[in-house]
Amino acid sequence: MTGDGFDATGYLKNAVANPVKGPDGNMVYGWYVSFLENFALPNIELFNFIVPVGEFLVGLGLILGCLTTAAMFFGLLMNFSFFLAGTVSHNPTDIFFGFMILFAGYNAGRYGLDHWVIPYLRKIFFKKKAATK
Repeated sequence: MTGDGFDATGYLKNAVANPVKGPDGNMVYGWYVSFLENFALPNIELFNFIVPVGEFLVGLGLILGCLTTAAMFFGLLMNFSFFLAGTVSHNPTDIFFGFMILFAGYNAGRYGLDHWVIPYLRKIFFKKKAATK
């Protein structure tokens, strides 16, 4: 999806070139910079695919109320990834509200598609567990 579509190459190269530094001037998240440099950048085509698809699926899950807890977990994972790469912007607020949604997601089954999806998944998974015993 490079060209006219989403391309994370510049963002990731900038995150590697300008890592988050602490008050002493040392890198704070060296392990994350290593991950970006040694895994994300060499596999940029994969990341150019999973980032926009992941954002779309998280948004769709939250809007429709389908697998709300899973959608919010992956939304928080993406927010923390941007945060560790040095993008502050509104991420702290997003993370705060994300945790509120994550904890409230357990009760999300009253509204949205989780009302039907969660009982169906429980029926499938618990039925298989009982059959294996």
